[in-house]
Amino acid sequence: MATKAELIAAVAERADTDKKTAESVLASFFDYTAEQVKAGEKVSWPGFGSFSMAERGPRKGRNPQTGAPIKIKKSRSIKLSTSAPMKAWLLGRAKRR
Repeated sequence: MATKAELIAAVAERADTDKKTAESVLASFFDYTAEQVKAGEKVSWPGFGSFSMAERGPRKGRNPQTGAPIKIKKSRSIKLSTSAPMKAWLLGRAKRR
């Protein structure tokens, strides 16, 4: 798994910029994406995928320590749906542009 520092360094190198600028751009992207998804919007990047809100309904679970049944509340999170070209590339069926 890449760390935040490794991601920033890789983006800075590929974009031929300094790490401070790369970190600022990445932070802005993640902030914008989170704000839009929270507002119910979908954020898409063609060839990569789209970010949207995922909602999980309430369900029953078990306490792993005691085995007692528990109620798990409904929750929301950000979901990434990969695009068809990205899926094909990840599965080795296509070349990356």
